[in-house]
Amino acid sequence: MTAPKPKPNGLDSPIIPKVMKYAGKVHVRVYRLTNGRVGGKWRIGAGWKKPVPTLLLNHVGRTSGREFTTPLLYLLDGPNVVIVASQGGLPKNPQWYANLIAHPDTRVQINAEKRAVTARTATEQERSALWPRLVELYADFDNYQSWTDREIPVVLLEPRS
Repeated sequence: MTAPKPKPNGLDSPIIPKVMKYAGKVHVRVYRLTNGRVGGKWRIGAGWKKPVPTLLLNHVGRTSGREFTTPLLYLLDGPNVVIVASQGGLPKNPQWYANLIAHPDTRVQINAEKRAVTARTATEQERSALWPRLVELYADFDNYQSWTDREIPVVLLEPRS
């Protein structure tokens, strides 16, 4: 395994979250219009040579009560869907993570398929088992972890009926 890349200059700039927010809105709109045919693979960073599957995560704002949708990379693990609260290695967890802690029953869209799921943070043992698979899926997760002091949460989305 290669050493993580140094953290890019400007990553902590206040403009980055705004750019990510608006790019995410466009991503969601195109993904929904095409049922993931466009936007269903992440081709940025480590995903350039090895595209990574993308889903749409619905979550309810913990204080606003508004519904939001966020595009995220994912890994299938049996019946569960695994997502990572990396936020590109920024110092804080993404807002969607806090929203899932407050409102764990939610939905995801994977291409045209919509699933009802319950979110929970992986245990330390589960995270240890899943992390190498997640890094195999998207090598930049290791970079992100090296750029932050927080342990990046791994979230299991378990099917609900």
